[in-house]
Amino acid sequence: MSPNTSGALLALLAFGLFSAHDAVVKYLGGTYAPFQIVFFSVLLSFPLATILLMRDRRDGTLIPRHPWWTALRTLAAVITGVSAFTAFSTLPLAQVYAILFATPLFITVLSIPVLGEVVRLRRWAAVIVGLCGVLVVLRPGAQAMELGHLAALIAAIGASVAAIVVRKIGREERPIVLMLYPMLANVLVMGAVLPFVYVPLPGIDLAALTLIALFAFCASLLIIAAYTRAEAVIVAPMQYSQIIWASIYGALFFGEALDGQTLLGAGIVIASGLYILLREGRAETTSQRPVLQTRSRPETGTYLRVGPLIQAAEERKTDGEDAGRDPP
Repeated sequence: MSPNTSGALLALLAFGLFSAHDAVVKYLGGTYAPFQIVFFSVLLSFPLATILLMRDRRDGTLIPRHPWWTALRTLAAVITGVSAFTAFSTLPLAQVYAILFATPLFITVLSIPVLGEVVRLRRWAAVIVGLCGVLVVLRPGAQAMELGHLAALIAAIGASVAAIVVRKIGREERPIVLMLYPMLANVLVMGAVLPFVYVPLPGIDLAALTLIALFAFCASLLIIAAYTRAEAVIVAPMQYSQIIWASIYGALFFGEALDGQTLLGAGIVIASGLYILLREGRAETTSQRPVLQTRSRPETGTYLRVGPLIQAAEERKTDGEDAGRDPP
């Protein structure tokens, strides 16, 4: 099996686990406030996250070199987390994904003022077409806009802000700083709200929260393995397979039917996102590649963002290869 094939298969499995993660969030969202779900999912993720953070070999402290950019990323991740969990709790899974898939479009727009990226006519056309796809899903005027629709849009925008900040400062900040601050902020902010929304957790729901943490951890490991084996332009499009998982989980567990307009809108958004990924995969097209290098799901701050971990894994691999070439 070629490296690209194995990487694609690992990514498919990873995004299947992420979709299972979201299905459990939806199950819990019928009983508990998003603040409570976020709090406990992050709290239970910390022991697993620590295992990955221990692999950070860069020297330095936990004080960010870019405090304002780090604060913006942390704020965006916290807002995205509670917004995404709200959307999953109130909307059909496929509808949430169709809106979240607009994140690469927002990243492309934000790359202009933040990264100085040059976005030419074709990518602008892809962004506009993709946003039209979001409107097809939302159906303004044809159906009442719900809180979940607004939450999903906020999650997509917040995720794009968090991702573009990482592209801005990621080479200078330690991975542990980029990953730890959003998780810590989620615990503090959601913990402050928790007394006002807390509902006692029976054992089965506590187990479901543990599953959320475990699914995110395992999916993150698989994403890292996929990107260290295969080209980014092969692995990145696998994220769109989540619409298939969403349809399956939605039908099996929540009685959700995938309506034609959601499917059409999702198809438009996915096509525009794929076009942007392919354009960024061409070396002569762009220098920054902000979408292609995001390398994971939309940021929520409820689990570790794998981009810095992939970078660290690639650095270790390069160091090992260089050491192997050194004369004895």
